[in-house]
Amino acid sequence: MSSVLFDTTTPAAHAQQNPPHLGPDAIELANRSHHAAFVSGQESDPETLRAAGGTPTPEGIDPATIALVEDIPPDGGYGWVVTAAVFFINVNTWGINSAWGVFMDMYMRESTFPEASEFEYALIGGLSVALALILGPVISAIQKTIGTRYTMLMGSGLVFAGLFAASAASRVWHLFMSVGLAMGFGFGLLYIPAMGLLPPWFSRHRSLAVGIATAGAGGGIAWNLITNKLLHVTSLEWTWRILALVSVACNIICAFLCRERPITFSTAGVSKRRSFNIRDFGRTQVLLILLWGFITEFGYITLWYSLPSYATSIGLTPSQGSIVNALLSLGVGVGRPLVGALSDRFGRINLALLCCSSSAVLCLTLWILARSYVGLIIFALAVGAGGGCFWATVNPILAETVSLAESSAIFGTICFALVIPTTFGEAIALQLVKGGDGVNKFMPGQIFVGCTFLGGTALLMLLRSWQICEIERKAEGSGSGLHTDGHRRSGEETRTEDDLEEGVMASGRSAGVAVLGELRSSAAGMWSPRKLFVARRV
Repeated sequence: MSSVLFDTTTPAAHAQQNPPHLGPDAIELANRSHHAAFVSGQESDPETLRAAGGTPTPEGIDPATIALVEDIPPDGGYGWVVTAAVFFINVNTWGINSAWGVFMDMYMRESTFPEASEFEYALIGGLSVALALILGPVISAIQKTIGTRYTMLMGSGLVFAGLFAASAASRVWHLFMSVGLAMGFGFGLLYIPAMGLLPPWFSRHRSLAVGIATAGAGGGIAWNLITNKLLHVTSLEWTWRILALVSVACNIICAFLCRERPITFSTAGVSKRRSFNIRDFGRTQVLLILLWGFITEFGYITLWYSLPSYATSIGLTPSQGSIVNALLSLGVGVGRPLVGALSDRFGRINLALLCCSSSAVLCLTLWILARSYVGLIIFALAVGAGGGCFWATVNPILAETVSLAESSAIFGTICFALVIPTTFGEAIALQLVKGGDGVNKFMPGQIFVGCTFLGGTALLMLLRSWQICEIERKAEGSGSGLHTDGHRRSGEETRTEDDLEEGVMASGRSAGVAVLGELRSSAAGMWSPRKLFVARRV
């Protein structure tokens, strides 16, 4: 009785400890109020919210309490403008990067740099991709310090500087500095922040938006054609300069169009997160996603660089081989929005699992049996649509399995780990086709690619099982009336991250031991056959 009569806890603290059971309509109204205030840039009083197109918070409901319960994205609106901007950023980063193959072919054909080897030219293209990914944690820290827009503007300037400096290259190491280092760093400053902008804007259409945005990587077809035409009608130097001017104009416009939507979660653990945390690798869902990307990226890169050579080995001309490779890019551009739309309907992990398993079957059957131009075209289109499913679905999957607030920082951490396959994938492709005769020399590479997608399929099945376990835990907590406890269990790694780290430092145990402990505790129930194969939308 005395504890009740003399309770000094503030109403706000009571709301945090025991948030009321709110209906979805009340939650959505309050979050629309928050979104309208953000768009208008004004205070969230009722009249201002109505003028901005929002709805005032229902009486008797504390908006802060609702923010603790759930964050509901607007599922569109200005988010589609951001989607279009990110699409063109992908066109002018990874699309332009794919045009390096055209320049490389000309450099080798004309012996522009006699001292350079084929491996050095290949390393320049791989370096730009690797640098964009390995600097993921650094780029996340820069974004946190100066903001998303200024980070992307810095990236636009570096990409311009790299392209323009390449026009004045007189030694091969000049290309390493301009195309490899400057462009690679610029790509990362543009791509990593841009991809983190989309998930908070969408809920039902999240995968569709990310699929449309990542389809911009298929813009390599256009840049390849444009670069090839410019090299024939103008000089090498002016081709580089034209690409620099076009890219910087487009990227700056897109940087100003991109807008970051604030997350209305008010959990303290998220606000204290570092841009890079080694403990992220010990979270079960993050580790499974990372391994999925790591393994399948080896196969995807190997496939990309092996297909033109395989085409010539079955009697096709080099021109037909380049067309097959272009159709692989077309499959990426057309397939990713389709994969995104279907995953919004049938589940993001489900569609990623379907694409990964289908790619494995295609590589181990159709690719090995393809001996004609038509058959290889069909394979290129099909595997292009599904083979790169990691980049089309990883952000929506992260938003579901960790949180919207953490997904951007963890995406940068995952990119850091993907440096090895993106850097050495091409070298592996060259080694796998050594020896043998004719088409038979590609058999080890074909089996290797198929097995990488099979490995990715197994990891996605485990991720799917883990997510089903988390959904069931959350449902149990909600059903018992302990909403906050259920929310705490579903985000256990986030909630206890600082506490666990302090415990590790205090007791002197290694981070690896703590990571294994977390994996054992959070993986309980994952291995159940029912959860591995149950039909459920996740």
